[in-house]
Amino acid sequence: MTGLHHWWRRLLALGALANALALWAGENASTPGEIQVEPATLHCLAVRWPVRGDDNANAVISVQFRRAGEGAWRQGFPLFRTIRSATREQRNQWSFKGIPADRLPGGWIFAGSVVDLVPETEYEVKLSLKDPDGGDAEKVLKMSTIGEPREPAGMRVRHVVPEDSSGGPPDAIRGLPAAVAAMEPGDLFLLHKGRYEIKGALELKKSGVAGKPIIFRGAGDGEAVIDGGGDDTTKGRLVSANGVKHIWLEGLTLQGRQYAIVAHEGSNWVIRRCKFQKMEKGFTAHNGGYSVSRGHFISDCVFIGPTTWPRTKGIEAPCATYMSGSGHVVAYNRMQNLGDGTHGTGHGNWSACDIHNNDVTVCTDDGFEADYGETNIRVFRNRIVNVAHGITAQPAQGGPLYFYRNFIYNATYSPFKLHNDTCGVLIFHNTCLRNGPCFIIQPGGETVTDVVTRNNLFLGTGGAALPTTGRMINCDFDNDGFGGFTGPFAQWNGKTYKTADDAKAAGIIYGQHGAIILDPKAIFASGLVPPAEPKTQFMGQELDYRLKDGGPAVDRGVVLPNFSDGFKGKAPDLGALELGEAMPYFGPRPKP
Repeated sequence: MTGLHHWWRRLLALGALANALALWAGENASTPGEIQVEPATLHCLAVRWPVRGDDNANAVISVQFRRAGEGAWRQGFPLFRTIRSATREQRNQWSFKGIPADRLPGGWIFAGSVVDLVPETEYEVKLSLKDPDGGDAEKVLKMSTIGEPREPAGMRVRHVVPEDSSGGPPDAIRGLPAAVAAMEPGDLFLLHKGRYEIKGALELKKSGVAGKPIIFRGAGDGEAVIDGGGDDTTKGRLVSANGVKHIWLEGLTLQGRQYAIVAHEGSNWVIRRCKFQKMEKGFTAHNGGYSVSRGHFISDCVFIGPTTWPRTKGIEAPCATYMSGSGHVVAYNRMQNLGDGTHGTGHGNWSACDIHNNDVTVCTDDGFEADYGETNIRVFRNRIVNVAHGITAQPAQGGPLYFYRNFIYNATYSPFKLHNDTCGVLIFHNTCLRNGPCFIIQPGGETVTDVVTRNNLFLGTGGAALPTTGRMINCDFDNDGFGGFTGPFAQWNGKTYKTADDAKAAGIIYGQHGAIILDPKAIFASGLVPPAEPKTQFMGQELDYRLKDGGPAVDRGVVLPNFSDGFKGKAPDLGALELGEAMPYFGPRPKP
């Protein structure tokens, strides 16, 4: 071989190596895609940002935000890196009708929310992608929160009385079927007191439009009852409205049929200050998926089902809402004697929805199901009492799902249910008291992936603090307070950790700051402790979970940007409330 040939072969080899290194660097570098702005709610904004490359997963997207026109930026919580590809087990459990099962081939979807914002306000949100391997990018978005729905000006007012009524205005429409047959966008029907009997189903086939909804409202002269004549076991629908949009129901009572309202593939329903009783399902609206069903607003309602405490049957079906889609708000409702407060569905999935300030008591299955949530489902500042499970993600489909600042008392199984190969749940600043082990995660041998906990209070009366049976994968548990357990601290991936110090030393769970061990009797100013008898039906309004000044939960948290803002001491406090903070308002608000 001549020297020329030798050097030529060396150059070819070096060139191939250079190309390989360039290809490797290119895969590790980030290539950001187009940001998707998710539907806004009253208090939250959200995005998804696809990023290709970053094979070594070292890119970070930080978040800052401010009111439009203000100078100083506030720090937000970083965007969450969702799972790159669903596992075989996850594919068997998950139901993808929005984000595909393989997420983003050759890349990642980052997603996240800015929370605790002011309604009807414009914000600037700055997203900064940093990758040591290249591909840095910065984007500033203008985004606005929504306001509570307000009646548009210029609505045509039409009076309605029951068919058998002898009173009412002389021009009143007699009976709801006649009103529905005549309805047009921009109509406001005032239903005068009485019983509106519905035989069969009340079929709504016409929609309102943006700016011109169709409103059915109690006239204010007494209770207006839409009655199917039966109870929760009476088959069928009371109101049937598949594909119908921009309908408002206000100040009405709905009863007497298994399904009170069914509005599959509908959007922009407003259900406010209504009472649901003698029913199994309150508002059912799925099959629509991310882009079809948007913007339902359900507030200040009362949902009363047929279940009793303690639970004496298997899983019971009654629930207040049963929805898929995006941009929904479920707030300030009272939900009682049900199976679930909100029922999750794989029929369409859901994202970018808020469930907050609700008052739940006696749900024999789950307080709130965020099941089949994809991105940016937020469950916060709810009071959940007398339930089997407080809040569930079975499964979360990549996330993030945010569960924060909830009060959960007497969850007989666990405060948070993480089953069905769940993935992508952030659990921050919750106060949870139950009888037995503090926080149980026992989905058999299923996977539990990408779950993060911080600054929670998990208080029990015996057993292990954190018994798990699932295969815990890439989970980050740290800086939570535990108290009242009598057994080992944790069971995790088949190994038992006798003490919190053992867990920290192993570096697997609670490895950075560690778990904080507390005396439950010393935490709350009221002397509140975990329930001694889970069969007791506790009254939520009697449970005061404000912290005790100088107690062991004060100043023990870590800073979580946007989730622990406004703390007053040296550090955030553990649990749902800061010291000196009033308890939130739960359930229907007083009429303005």
